[in-house]
Amino acid sequence: MGNHISVADVEDHYPEQSWQRLVFADLKSTLTSTSRPFPCVFGASAIKSRQLRVAFVDPLTPDHLGSILRDYLTHARDYGRMTSLVVFARPGPVRDMKSYEDQLWTLLDGMERTDTTPRPPAIPAEIDHPNWEFCYAGEPIFVSCATPAHVLRASRRSATFMAVFQPRWIFKGIMDSDEPAVQRSLHNIRDRIMAYDAVPVFPYLGSYGNPEAREHVQYFIYDTNERPACPFHQLGQTNRPNEGEVA
Repeated sequence: MGNHISVADVEDHYPEQSWQRLVFADLKSTLTSTSRPFPCVFGASAIKSRQLRVAFVDPLTPDHLGSILRDYLTHARDYGRMTSLVVFARPGPVRDMKSYEDQLWTLLDGMERTDTTPRPPAIPAEIDHPNWEFCYAGEPIFVSCATPAHVLRASRRSATFMAVFQPRWIFKGIMDSDEPAVQRSLHNIRDRIMAYDAVPVFPYLGSYGNPEAREHVQYFIYDTNERPACPFHQLGQTNRPNEGEVA
């Protein structure tokens, strides 16, 4: 079933032609390309400095993923200032984009329903709120998803369903500040996105806490620039009949 490991240990853990090695090689080549630089310089720095942790989760269930995420969060500050947890599902036939979006939200909802740690008081449970963020094990976490169904938005393309979990604290002073240097970095990232994707920059990108911005619309971004509608008002409030594997 797997756990999270350092990017430096992938080759030691999995055979050369395994699906784990193949999907990781795709991510590594994307983040470290010099001929086609990835827009997020922080992701490239994180993999080069070996601060990323990766997990190949099969089967991909809320319980299994929740266990891995909890362990990662316990040690995250030891991994470095730019750490993130990158989660890969076993590859399968490419599906429509809506099914991948449903998969992401079903996973997040399932994890929050089984989380034994209370949500931080400062983070509202209502998703349509500028201060909402997914929380697990007491930590606010920004989540983003990439899939093989993405074509025009290459910055959200991956070889398989991939979710990235970034503890909110890694952005402190880097992307949540009004300092001129921070704002220049954000503008540079947007310029790089314009050059990387074959679709205009997503118009609903925004800084956490901005009254006009919403975190949830940035978790799963389509190839089009339509504003995603989250299927939940709050996470962890429903009892779904199928608690098994999220395909």
